[in-house]
Amino acid sequence: MAETIYVRGEGGGIHAMDLPLPEPIQERLTKGMLQRVNEDGSPYTAPADEEPTGVGKTPAPGQQVAGLPLTEPAKTANKPEWVGWAVVKGATPEEADGMTKADLIEKYGTPTSPSND
Repeated sequence: MAETIYVRGEGGGIHAMDLPLPEPIQERLTKGMLQRVNEDGSPYTAPADEEPTGVGKTPAPGQQVAGLPLTEPAKTANKPEWVGWAVVKGATPEEADGMTKADLIEKYGTPTSPSND
């Protein structure tokens, strides 16, 4: 039996969704356009004993909770992951989605130190 989560849509409605999510829904969740919530609409918080993505206790680059990343995505990650990271860092989903991936990395990524070659 599939796990069911609850998602608040753009219009504010709460929708029960079975995992895995359809790709377009997952992309909108990743970008922060949808939010994972509890059945009653309250903000979703993973239980303390639940792994965020089932992969270890330390989040790896790009790991997500409630659709938004816990850590900065890799530079090679896809644009929706960078949009989600920008939302975590304070951008609106619409603002972040309107930027290019390069702009998102430049504005919200950790600067790389120049090498002293």
